[in-house]
Amino acid sequence: MLKSIDPILTPDLLWLLASMGHGDDLVFVDANHPATRIAQSTTSQRLIQLPGMTMETAIRAIMSVYPLDDFDPDPVRVMAPVDDPDRVPDVQRAVLAEIARAAGNAVTPGKLARPDFYRAAAAGFGVVQVGDSRGYGCFLIRKGVISS
Repeated sequence: MLKSIDPILTPDLLWLLASMGHGDDLVFVDANHPATRIAQSTTSQRLIQLPGMTMETAIRAIMSVYPLDDFDPDPVRVMAPVDDPDRVPDVQRAVLAEIARAAGNAVTPGKLARPDFYRAAAAGFGVVQVGDSRGYGCFLIRKGVISS
């Protein structure tokens, strides 16, 4: 255990987050996503699984240590629903609220069609898969810098 570190942040997850650099994308996906296959294509080839956890719980913990890129106009991108690209699923709404709380302001996500999301995810740094089965819980979250 570490003081002031959320216990959800496992040693492997902390390694992944600390190893990322400015501009790297964290791929954050739901239980339905082909995370094992996608992770094999990422820079780190790492898949961190957080079974039995909701998206917003995991994001709250991650965002407690993860600086969001404020140089990029779309530091958060989501997978758009195939049936209605303008719809914002509940899971995305909940996660975006957690990101906004951590960032100190609302974040409007970029939207990617499913095939585009998979390509972008494969180019990410690593994958975190949560046991949440709500559909369209797929996010790319770009790492920023910590300024003094």
